[in-house]
Amino acid sequence: MNKILEFLKNMKLSLPKNIKVPKIPKFSVRQIVFWGVVLVLAIGLFIFAGNFTACWQLTALPGIAPASCGGDAVNPLGTPVINAQGTPVAGPPPTPEVAAPAVQYPQWDGGSRINIVFFGLRGTNANISEGDCPHCTDTIMVLTVDPVTKTAGMLSIPRDMWVNIPGFGYSRINTAWTDGEGAKLPGGGPALAMKTVSQFIGVPIQYYIQVDFSTFTSFINEIGGIDVYYNEPVTLNLDPTGTGTDHFKVTCCGIRHMDGKRALAFARCRDVSQGCSDGDVGRGKRQQEVILAIRNKVFSPDYFPKLMAQAPQLYNIFSEGIHTNMSLADALKLAPLTKDISIQAIKQGVIDNSMVTFANVTLAGQPASVYKPVPDKIRVLVNEIFTSGGVTSPIAQGDPVALMKADAARIMVTNNTYTASLDSRTGNYLNAQGMTVTTLGPPTGASDQTVVVVYSPKLYALRYLIQTFGIKSSNQILFKPTPSSPVDIEIRLGNDWVSRLPAGY
Repeated sequence: MNKILEFLKNMKLSLPKNIKVPKIPKFSVRQIVFWGVVLVLAIGLFIFAGNFTACWQLTALPGIAPASCGGDAVNPLGTPVINAQGTPVAGPPPTPEVAAPAVQYPQWDGGSRINIVFFGLRGTNANISEGDCPHCTDTIMVLTVDPVTKTAGMLSIPRDMWVNIPGFGYSRINTAWTDGEGAKLPGGGPALAMKTVSQFIGVPIQYYIQVDFSTFTSFINEIGGIDVYYNEPVTLNLDPTGTGTDHFKVTCCGIRHMDGKRALAFARCRDVSQGCSDGDVGRGKRQQEVILAIRNKVFSPDYFPKLMAQAPQLYNIFSEGIHTNMSLADALKLAPLTKDISIQAIKQGVIDNSMVTFANVTLAGQPASVYKPVPDKIRVLVNEIFTSGGVTSPIAQGDPVALMKADAARIMVTNNTYTASLDSRTGNYLNAQGMTVTTLGPPTGASDQTVVVVYSPKLYALRYLIQTFGIKSSNQILFKPTPSSPVDIEIRLGNDWVSRLPAGY
């Protein structure tokens, strides 16, 4: 210190006599908190700015972004992110589409009235002169079959019917499929569309069949075309986009042969300028004529055996455009049973203008014309189609034994085991239950499983036998429609029945 003073004297500098140290001002608690918050925000803003510039992606910059930015950066503007080598940086993989949860549909019991709703979808080629809606069901038809009474019916529902879609409120009925698909509901579009139709007409629906228009055309061509009766002259537009000049004139009146393209145009026509009267109501009637024409073709004696033989191959060919919750095995069982239903036993109905009122509504911000149903009038039509001469519920009501007895099926029992007298003892047991065993047949070969052969549609008796013999596989039920057979059902006993036959027989 002395040396410093001596140095300053030599420099001829003098020190002030009184050095005053400034006083540190006193801050209030409020001021301390305020400046503390400012300091924290400043530090945070500094860190954010550093990271933001380091991970800049809005324009291409040289260099490689730090690992903290993520290796699969994505430009929020949608343009590729370029690395230092000029190569686009791959973005994260797309989010996988989540499939709609599966749903358990009610199943046919083999002997009750069965209700099937048929949906016609526009498919991926959606611009068919009526807007872009590939999942809109422009065709909605409920088919009902009672194999026991050999009666059937068809009910067509206009696509513009104003109904309550469960969970979505009121809208056109043809949008239910789209709503179910978009919301990923259990069962997707089919389940919601089935539920909507069932709720609207008050009838349980067990199955659905959905066909794309292109697949419908291919199927008609595959079976060699169909013959349709028409009583009005009509000009059909064969261009699926609705803008072409390819037309076909159907003159009045009589049977007209149509290939797939013409049959589709005929079934979809509702333009009065083309001669297609009554709009959607008339279209429903024409669609039913097409369905009956298909029925007449596939059930014809010359074609039906060929169709049954080709069924598995056709099922595979058209599986992409035909979707259903009905198994191929169930379809093959149902086909021979419905074959014997005459045209006169098929009731046809269309919800027409007398059963609705016309209304204007707003859908998706746009004005739209719809049909508002008159429930009492529609109920009369539904009762005529779904209740006369058959059961109304999906599972037949009543005691299974009583239903079996009412069938009055003639039974033949065959012993395909090495257990002596199993056929006669089984016959005695079945007779005691109320069945009619008329004969004991010759063995057809040793078997481990019991097989039931159905020669005529005695389905309540069949259902009783399925429960009695514990049949679990569809391979144990054979349908061989034979009107000349002296028996209705043959039971070919297998070794699985030996231990199940009740004691005392």
